[in-house]
Amino acid sequence: MSARIGMGSYVPGDSPLHRLDPRCKALVMLVLMVSSMLVGTPAQLALAAALTACLVLACGVRPGRVLSSVGGILVFLLVVGLFNLLFVQTGDVVATLGPVRLTTGGVWAAVLYSCRFGLLVVMGATLMVTTTPTALADAFESLLSPLSHLGLPVHEVAMVMSLALRFVPTLSDEAADIRQAQAARGGTLETGRPMERARAAMALMVPLLAGAIRHANGLSRALDARCYEGGAARTHYHELRLHPRDGAFAALAAGYLAILLFLG
Repeated sequence: MSARIGMGSYVPGDSPLHRLDPRCKALVMLVLMVSSMLVGTPAQLALAAALTACLVLACGVRPGRVLSSVGGILVFLLVVGLFNLLFVQTGDVVATLGPVRLTTGGVWAAVLYSCRFGLLVVMGATLMVTTTPTALADAFESLLSPLSHLGLPVHEVAMVMSLALRFVPTLSDEAADIRQAQAARGGTLETGRPMERARAAMALMVPLLAGAIRHANGLSRALDARCYEGGAARTHYHELRLHPRDGAFAALAAGYLAILLFLG
């Protein structure tokens, strides 16, 4: 088995998170991800980091593999944090490096905002590695089903979401293949000056977009060939059922949110 997984990829397993009902898991994880934006103190940050670490350990996938699936986003957040460190000039000066002054406000902004979004991204990766795109689509269709009474095409929306999630790892793998092919031909995507890398990235987008359109055409033809038709009359092969463990997971999340608000 490869040590690296693509962004948005599902990893089969039998961990506690794998066994949760996808509706409960998706809803609770979305609430936890949003709550990471409420973190504003060191104590809250430590609590949110501890929760995220527990979720990663409970997903049954090696933490390194989970983090590698969102490694590019985490590197981007580190760069954003570096900008905050250098350009936020509030609070007391803690160090001076030539013309650059590092202040307490800059250090805290770099740590806080990078960690907030980093925790959100890692929680999202944990949800994706433990839930198949089909299960996620079924969960959102079930959660949004009351809106069908208002005329919203819930099934079609869920199917589009499922297809989008399904194609994330596919397009990610294709992007990696194109990047390696261009590097083998002497491309400058991973080397050279920033402007040269930007031009090389544009060359990457063209075949990637062509591949996405090719996949979309193939999928639409496959659906037409099978006479696919959405709507409320369609049934599901796996019926979703809640279990006591889902209630326990929601209760633990509620306890976490109560402590988080108390620490604020």
